[in-house]
Amino acid sequence: MATLSAYSSPAAWPNENPNPAVLLQQSATGEEQQLDNPQSYDSLSSIMPQENHQLPPLAQSPSNPSPLTNYSSPISSPPESSSPLPSVALLHLSFNQDSGCFAVGTDHGFRIYNCDPFREIFRRDFDRRGGGIGAVEMLFRCNILALVGGGADPQYPPNKVMIWDDHQSRCIGELSFRSEVRSVKLRRDRIIVVLEQKIFVYNFSDLKLLHQIETIANPKGLCAVSHGAGSLVLVCPGLQKGQVRVEHYASKRTKFIMAHDSRIACFAITQDGQLLATSSTKGTLVRIFSTSDGSLLQEVRRGADRAEIYSLAFSSTAQWLAVSSDKGTVHVFSLKLNPEAKMNDISRTTTDSNHAAGSPGSSLSFFKGVLPKYFSSEWSVAQFRLLEGSQYVVAFGHQKNTVVILGFDGSFYRCQFDPVNGGEMTQLEHHNFLKPDGSS
Repeated sequence: MATLSAYSSPAAWPNENPNPAVLLQQSATGEEQQLDNPQSYDSLSSIMPQENHQLPPLAQSPSNPSPLTNYSSPISSPPESSSPLPSVALLHLSFNQDSGCFAVGTDHGFRIYNCDPFREIFRRDFDRRGGGIGAVEMLFRCNILALVGGGADPQYPPNKVMIWDDHQSRCIGELSFRSEVRSVKLRRDRIIVVLEQKIFVYNFSDLKLLHQIETIANPKGLCAVSHGAGSLVLVCPGLQKGQVRVEHYASKRTKFIMAHDSRIACFAITQDGQLLATSSTKGTLVRIFSTSDGSLLQEVRRGADRAEIYSLAFSSTAQWLAVSSDKGTVHVFSLKLNPEAKMNDISRTTTDSNHAAGSPGSSLSFFKGVLPKYFSSEWSVAQFRLLEGSQYVVAFGHQKNTVVILGFDGSFYRCQFDPVNGGEMTQLEHHNFLKPDGSS
């Protein structure tokens, strides 16, 4: 069950044509409704009508706020205090939808940073003895964020999604669930909440539940959504090991893709939702599919040894794909995608490991089955070496042929790769965003 509660109208609602609305309460399953009354929040007594009834008129804005308030300068600052902050532990790290900013959840609050130029542009530190934020989801550069409590002393219950309006410096609504929230995705028109084995899709303007999706166990909260001007494309794990599910909401189509033999470890889609990159728990291969028909378009090899893939990212033009893993190397692959020349010659039953095609004792079948496939693999064009074993997430920068890398150790790297000659990337800058001055 998901219980939806609301407090007051946001200063700027993130719609294409913003119309600030009073958030009304609704039960996602039709069970008994309840209105939470959190501390210092203005609770509303209105209850959303039952189905087949029209919604009450939306509250009109007293002004004409922009839905995409630009975080070009700090709009808020942490509470002043003479005592220093305790050491900060990272709980969450993610880019916003266009990779121009990134969000950090800590055991004391959350922070927002700009990538180019690098600088901290906003932070909110809660109770210095707690206030953990386990997930922070931005909506481009809007003042609306989604927060989920996390850590040993969470600021909010981990089974709730809090809608935070930084213009008001407080929460304006919440969604409550019976189990912990694994991740949240935002679009201008949708809120997607990921639980262990279920995904809820809500309309942003009134928090009406639009869709529920059952998934295989998904402890990482894997989910990806398109952010282009077109209709929503949503990708999530299917109900089988190695399967991904693609929801095309414009055409009301569902596509299942058997991407790997092993469990899905990571995936990403392009801004328009037309391409999907996937990796399995073996972490040796990355496959690129068409989301429209599920066809395999390209397969690239990260390496020969098992690895945990932490992140995948397409460039804005879908010409490049970046991959980070626990091996400490960020790879950039060249994508040669031609939908008319699909990879029919690649077997869908190809495993991620390099195994012999034949009896274990046959050296002839080993050389025929493994080495040709291994040496004919498509390898990365450019690489950047990092500390092995640390967790990094990667995205493409706004400047041409640049990559931005974020580490859970607080490291920020901006690198440039040579699209023609490839090889080792050039480090352009490095900072530690956990240090007060952001120095390296």
